[in-house]
This record gives sequence, C-alpha cells and structure tokens, in this order.
Amino acid sequence: MARFPKNALIAGIVMALLAAGGAAFAEVVSPSPVSSPSFNGSVYAVAHRGSTVYVGGNFTRVITGSRSVERTRLAAFDSRTGALLDWKPGADANVRALAVDRDTVYAAGDFDHVDGEPRDSIAGLGASDGVLTPLRHTILGQVNALAAGHGKVYIGGRITAVDEAPRGNLAAFDAATGALDPWAPTTDDTVNALAAGEDRVYLGGRFHRTNETRSTLRLSAVDPVTGTLDPKFLPKPVSQVFALVEAEDGVYAALGGQGGRAVSYTREGATRWTRVFDGDAQAITVLGGTVYVGGHFDRACTTTNNGVKGACTDGSVIRGKLAAVDPQGNLLDWAPQANGVAGTRSLAANPEFGSISAVGDFTTVGGLPRKRYAEFDAISEKAERAPVLPEYVASYNFDTTVADGMFDDGSGLGHLLRMVTRNGGIPELVPHGNGYALRFPPKCTGVKCPRVVLQGGNTPDLNPGTRPIRYGAGVLLSPTQTDSGENILQKGYSTGGGQYKLQVDGDSGRPSCGFGDDVVYLAHSRVSIADGNWHSLECRRLGPTLSILVDGVLQGAVAVPLTLGVDTVEPLTVGAKGAGTNNDQFHGTLDDVWVYIG
Repeated sequence: MARFPKNALIAGIVMALLAAGGAAFAEVVSPSPVSSPSFNGSVYAVAHRGSTVYVGGNFTRVITGSRSVERTRLAAFDSRTGALLDWKPGADANVRALAVDRDTVYAAGDFDHVDGEPRDSIAGLGASDGVLTPLRHTILGQVNALAAGHGKVYIGGRITAVDEAPRGNLAAFDAATGALDPWAPTTDDTVNALAAGEDRVYLGGRFHRTNETRSTLRLSAVDPVTGTLDPKFLPKPVSQVFALVEAEDGVYAALGGQGGRAVSYTREGATRWTRVFDGDAQAITVLGGTVYVGGHFDRACTTTNNGVKGACTDGSVIRGKLAAVDPQGNLLDWAPQANGVAGTRSLAANPEFGSISAVGDFTTVGGLPRKRYAEFDAISEKAERAPVLPEYVASYNFDTTVADGMFDDGSGLGHLLRMVTRNGGIPELVPHGNGYALRFPPKCTGVKCPRVVLQGGNTPDLNPGTRPIRYGAGVLLSPTQTDSGENILQKGYSTGGGQYKLQVDGDSGRPSCGFGDDVVYLAHSRVSIADGNWHSLECRRLGPTLSILVDGVLQGAVAVPLTLGVDTVEPLTVGAKGAGTNNDQFHGTLDDVWVYIG
C-alpha cells in the first residue's frame, strides 16, 4: 500500500533543517542496537557530549566484553567504540538525572557524597576528568530533574529549601560560580521534568499550580531568568508528566496515567497530536524530526482510546518499551522490542552522530543482551545540505481526535476538521497500517442519501495564491464505489476566489486535479484507482503546469497561466464539497490527507 505523504514529510523536515544550517539524518535510526557496555543495576539518566556518553543510576559495575569494571553510579564511555573511559566519580546513592553544559557534567539524585566529598543531591563534574566543581549546597528534599542553560543549572523535584532558603520544588544555580540563583518559581507538588529552551524553561510533573496560578496543571513554562509564569502557554495534559524535550516550535511530553501518552504541544500549548500506549511513557527525545518514546508499555494503541489499566480498546501493535512517531503523529514501524517491567527510564539524542541512547531496567533488546543501556545508530550517512521543501500547512491521518467529530491537524497550525453529517451519514474508522483510515458512506441512489463532509475553517494560510502547491491523499476505492463525481479534497469554488481540488471522475475511477478561478484547469490521470487497493494521489501546481501523480508516477498534466492563483474565503473540505444535495460525496476510504504550500 502507498503511504507517500508520511515518508515525504519526514524527508521534507530533514531537508528543511539542513537548509537552516543544522545537522540532520535522512532516516529513522536503526532498530538494531549496536554493541555497548552493560550495567549491573538500574540506569536512570543518560547525556551526550560529542562522542562521549555519560550515564547515571544505581549500578556499581560496568561490563565491557569479558571485563567487569567498578563504576559507582556514574560512568562514561565512547559511543563509537563502546570503550569505557577513565571517568569514574563515585556517588553514594542513586543518580536520577544528568545534564551537560560545555565542560561540566551535572548530576542530581539521592546521594550525600561524591568521591567522598559532601555533595547533597547535586554535583558538578569535569566532563573530561570527573573532578568535582565548587558547586555544593544543602538541599532539603529530592531532586528528580536537571536542565542547563542561560548560564544556570536548573533543578526540580520535591524540594522545600536550598541552604535554608525556601524553595517550592524548583531552584537554580549560577553555572559559573555555583552560587544559589534568585530564580525561584514554585509549584504545589512534585516536578518530574525540566526542559530549557531559548526563552522558556518548561516544567512537568504532578503539580496543579505554578506560581500559585490554577490554570497550570502538570505542565507549564516560566521565564529562564526571572521565573515568571508564561501565561501564553496553556496545555492541558490529562495525567502527570514524566519527561520533556524542547523543540523550536514547542515541546514534546511523556505522560503516565491510565496507560501512557506521548504528546506534541505547540508554543501556545495546543495539542498537535497524541499517541497512546498501554503503560506509562517515561522518556522522550527527538532527532531529525522523529520523536522517540520510552516507558514500561508493551503496546501502542492505534487510536487515542484506552480502557481499564490502560488497555488499548480499538486495537494495538507491539512496541516493547520503545516506539517512534513521525512529526505528524504517525506511529512508525521502528520497534526494537526491549524487555522488563520498568522498561525505559530515559532517552537522549546525539544529533552530531545521529544516534539515540536508551537506559532503564531492560536486559534484552530485540532478543540481544543489552543490560540497561542500548544505543541505536543512524541507518545512513549524514544528509548533505539540501534545498528547503515547501511548507506543510495541513495534515490529517485520522488517528487522533480532539473531540467527537473533530480531527487533529498534524501540521501544528491548528486547522482542525469538523465532521458535518446529513441523513444519518456516519463515517467509520478502519485499521490501516499502524493507525486508522476513514471510510465514507457507501454509494446510494435514493433521495435522502447519507452524507458526510469534513470541514475546516476559511484560514488564509491554506490559500496558495500564485505560489506552488502540492496536495494529496491516500485513497482506497473499489469498482463498485465509483460515481459520477467524488470529491477527495477541495478548497473554494470555481468562482469567487477560485479553487483547488482532488477528485475521482465518473465510473472509470480515474482521479483528476483541479485548479483555477472562473476557468478551472483539470489534470486527468491516465489510470484508474478503483481497483480495491490503496493508492497515493498527489496534485502539483508548479509554475505553468498542473500535474497529477498516482503512486509517485506522473499520470497527467495540463498547462495553466503563470498568473493564475487561488485566494478564497471558503473552507477546506474533505470527502465532499459540502453537506447539501449533489455534494459529490466520496464513497471510499481516505487516509493521510495533506497540503504543502510554498
């Protein structure tokens, strides 16, 4: 079956990152772990600095090959060779979190001493030699999370005081001097996760209030210098947050609760997508646009619904403790399959080497012995600098809803689709790949036929004007489902600002692309898609040409004026042009509906 838009989007985001000057990798990392050291106890934390991997936890020995070497809750090794490094500070109790800032590794946890020196719950260590820095404080409580940035080291947990100065579960230290910083936002319950961004520090946990503000349940953002609450960030996580990773356009969160969730939030806190698992999601990271999730789940749900004890109610696929999700929320086939109960506790990405590190309590990954540490490397070499692909302005995979009859827009721009029905029309979610597709009402010849249309808003950024545009969908249509005309996707009408559309023409089942204003130009496919198989359809308007591709192959084209544009106030519709009579109702099944502009 063809699933073109999902793969194309991953590649497009990678290329866009490269054009902006960042390193990116063209593929999801390999599901097969490379050879690496093993540990005789739980590993809670992992961080990277170049080719060096730092780990912290509750282990006392590291196994490399046939050697068992003493390392007391802290260790480092070379990710390229797996060789254990001579970096061996020792903590007297569990290390829960690590962060690297330039030449310093910060460790936090339950310890009182490091290398025999008093270090209560937090310590700074030389990244090359492991020598303690002057950072030393007395912390009343437990530290769960660390983040570094803005010249500070941030901590979060269940904290009531630092050096007898009151603190409400959060504190910070000057990275240069180690002194306690005035930064002191508060929460009313435990902080599990921190993520420092360019202009915010994200907080995640089980709290209900931040800085005494009630609308800050479990996830909030504060100023990195003053600690002032950011009132523009208003997410609504349904359960406690265990892990966070910051991105330029928002934040990704791993949640627990009844089952677990991985959620993508915009900078305003709107939900882009949600993936649900049958156990807590405890770890999350992102590399090259792909989001990696870890936890103690065994399965990923194919919809956002789950029931008693987190069990998936609408179907599931096996994902033992690890999973990957593309930027639009589609569950990827990446499935290394780790074992254990607690599973994966932390994940970290190394963009320089294109790898992902996972730590926790697992002892095998993909049937291979990998005791509590696994590393997954890039499948291919680094991609070269590439031109920017068009902007992805709408994306619908029908796997995630925000309410009954409302479907998420995976682009992050919030172009939700609202279901409108007439005469008892009811669409049906059917399994497709790792998720679901949407089946529309069957063909009908009566007077009051069931009708269903998905309708967006009249958003200006879905209008291409005269710019290039690409749009398409995954389509399943049988010979008995063809009709005189069936709309797959449409925005606008032939007059009053123009239109672009994708449709299936007549009983032949041949698709066509339309674009125009007053005069609508049509690019007809030479082949039919009404054969009961999945096909990917794509319409392209590039300069003077409108073309249609079926399963990635050019099947028709027509010349259009260079000055021709579409700028309409009419909404985007999927599955029909409206809910009235003669609505050109689609009768097959759709998935992965998408629009690029630019």
